[in-house]
Amino acid sequence: MENERKKTVFSGIQPSGNLTVGNYLGALRNFSEFTDKYNCLYCVVDQHAITVRQQPAELRRRTYEVLALYIACGLDPEQSILYVQSHVPQHAQLAWVLDCYTMFGELSRMTQFKDKSAKNENNINAGLFTYPVLMAADILLYQTDLVPIGEDQKQHLELTRDIAARFNAVYSDTFVIPEPYMKSGAKIYSLAEPTKKMSKSDQNENAVVRILDPKDTIIKKFRRAVTDSETEVRRAEGKEGISNLMTIYSCFTGKKDEEIEAEFKGVGYGEFKTAVGEACAAELEPIQKRYNEILSDKSYLESVMKNNAEKASYLARKTLSKVYRKVGFTTL
Repeated sequence: MENERKKTVFSGIQPSGNLTVGNYLGALRNFSEFTDKYNCLYCVVDQHAITVRQQPAELRRRTYEVLALYIACGLDPEQSILYVQSHVPQHAQLAWVLDCYTMFGELSRMTQFKDKSAKNENNINAGLFTYPVLMAADILLYQTDLVPIGEDQKQHLELTRDIAARFNAVYSDTFVIPEPYMKSGAKIYSLAEPTKKMSKSDQNENAVVRILDPKDTIIKKFRRAVTDSETEVRRAEGKEGISNLMTIYSCFTGKKDEEIEAEFKGVGYGEFKTAVGEACAAELEPIQKRYNEILSDKSYLESVMKNNAEKASYLARKTLSKVYRKVGFTTL
């Protein structure tokens, strides 16, 4: 069968915080390009979200919202498997087995654990520590070949590869060793602190442009973006703010640096910032419209959740059954 010859792509997004243009340009917009060549699974990773305290009603609402955004950004739930992590219990079941093949020292070295522990001093829980093992289970459960990731997830994927190789060495080939897919040039930085990645959890609303921000808000935020004391639109060291805006403008228009520099030669930063905001708002407008249509149809979203969870569970059970047999668990 042709489908069986296809390789598998897996990715997941947490339903915590409103997603940003960084999430859109770095991940969501690129997901649909895998559809024809790969079997694709895109997960709303709600179990990862609870390593930090969540408001239950808000977590449920955002789970629906992220699923609606997946579809609004061009993913077809008939072509790709779009599902919610907690609806497929094999994720947590495999994570426990993999915990027993992951070294304490490996988890201690995870940069994100150190960063998140510093930000959540009153809630440094075991889930925060073992988060990368659940991520490994997410990926390995589906015999994933390719994982689209940003630079901040590279360390976690390397650990996933190490865990899979260790398990395979003990029990013979069980897991596919996944490869990273890192798209260059799509790292988006904060509008307020352009040396820091744009983060959906940033408390400064002017630092973050969200996918669902209204047009006027988007343009206003770009106009307030931190730049330098010069007036020339060009990419250079010391001009991180302008360089970030050039990256965003390039992503939305397809224009190269030379074209952008020529277009805004002699006009100053104000006009350039407005143009970036307008280009961003223009692309997001039809996505927002489609998103609102999808989100208003809760029964449709729940049917997508149910049908796709069943598809994901079918694949997950095959891997978990193999793992359970190899480690020596009995079956009924």
